[in-house]
Amino acid sequence: MGRWGWDVHGDGRTVAPGAVVAPGERLAWGRTVGIGMQHVVAMFGATFLVPLITGFSPQTTLFFSAVGTALFLLLTRNRLPSYLGSSFAFIAPIGAATASGGQSAAVGGILVTGLALVAVGVVAHVAGTRWIDALMPPVVTGTIVALIGFNLAPAAWGSCTDDGCTGFRAAPVTGLVTVLTIVLVTVLFRGILGRLSILVGVLVGYAVALVRGEVDLSAVADAPLVGLPTFVAPSVDLAVLGLFLPVVLVLVAENVGHVKSVAAMTGQDLDPLVGRALMADGLATTLAGVGGGSGTTTYAENIGVMAASRVYSTAAYWVAAATALLLSMSPRFGAVVATVPDGVLGGAATVLYGMIGLLGARIWVQSKVDFSSPTNLVPAAVALIVGIADYAFTAGALEFRGIALGTAAAIGLYHLMRVLGRWRGTTEEPATPASVPGGDELKH
Repeated sequence: MGRWGWDVHGDGRTVAPGAVVAPGERLAWGRTVGIGMQHVVAMFGATFLVPLITGFSPQTTLFFSAVGTALFLLLTRNRLPSYLGSSFAFIAPIGAATASGGQSAAVGGILVTGLALVAVGVVAHVAGTRWIDALMPPVVTGTIVALIGFNLAPAAWGSCTDDGCTGFRAAPVTGLVTVLTIVLVTVLFRGILGRLSILVGVLVGYAVALVRGEVDLSAVADAPLVGLPTFVAPSVDLAVLGLFLPVVLVLVAENVGHVKSVAAMTGQDLDPLVGRALMADGLATTLAGVGGGSGTTTYAENIGVMAASRVYSTAAYWVAAATALLLSMSPRFGAVVATVPDGVLGGAATVLYGMIGLLGARIWVQSKVDFSSPTNLVPAAVALIVGIADYAFTAGALEFRGIALGTAAAIGLYHLMRVLGRWRGTTEEPATPASVPGGDELKH
């Protein structure tokens, strides 16, 4: 196989029991196109929830998601299958930045986050990834993921003003139907349908909202069928940059986790691609920050499609990127997506934000973090309260809030207590596994 071509797997139609279609292979093009479109469906629910919650354009977000995926495949030399969708780690900082300095300030924060991730990727490509494991052992990574999810809890419930309510409170019945649908689809169905529970929940909730008269379709008829997305120029506001820096650490964990997950499923050594994956996601996020898209990350939903189909061909992801790009050229399609009402979003967010928080606990469990050690217990405890209560601190033009302060507390206190404990001999050296399992799941 050439670097940019694919060998046909077997007869091109079937995958034998126990076999997988490797990244450098493909099935017949008809089947490859079908699987590629499955990847678009799989990423759809989570990718669009981020712009809907943050007020960004769904059409613009889809455009940069498609371009970012193609860029990722190019920079990883067509060897690492992945779709780059919207990262939920950006929701809280985007919301705070938009409230403080407008959407352009939020886009500027995404831009800076992308550049920082590119820099991390360059270092990882040159020096390896051991320093990442040392800086963010599982107890720290799990804590950061958990506090991001739980910090968002008030946004799921929403608020009420004279102009109306947001979140779950905007339409409790619709929100409850959305939650119950997600729960039932998750537990009743296996395979790809079970993994699309968020999307199914949103669709059912949307249908209920239509019946209840909660959907405003007036903007759909006015939107042209074909047209370019609406781009937003970034502005760098120092006051909000501190809100975005912790996201870099989460994106690192997500990308490293994705590479390790795909390597485990395909039986290939993909560790040399970690640096390239980080650089690619960083460049994709940077591009999104240039034009008004949501920051991107590797998607666990698409790992689910690969696990169900046993097809890890990067050819399918080129099809997915092309399909998403075509859809992003329809303002009417984006307008339809933008009509999803607050009640549906609040219901989906109730499940998603809780899942994000508990994914942090999952990292602790899978890595067997020992919380009988104060070196593990205290940093996690302090960081979670700081993040959940949304502590705030202002230093000149910079403002740091719950997620940023909680991240700093998790990293700073862990390493401080570790150094002082070893110096005084009061604590045992905690076990630090070499990798963080499940780190690629924060975006759904």
